[in-house]
Amino acid sequence: MDKAKGRMKEAAGSLTGDKDTKAKGRSDQRRGNMKEKKGNLKDLLK
Repeated sequence: MDKAKGRMKEAAGSLTGDKDTKAKGRSDQRRGNMKEKKGNLKDLLK
């Protein structure tokens, strides 16, 4: 969910030229990647 939200924010920031929104979008994408990796690690440890 965070990855998709981040992609949308980054695209909106790019279209409007808003560097702040674009950076927040990248941050959301990173958060989504970390959550995904954390979930994968939990699955491996089961």
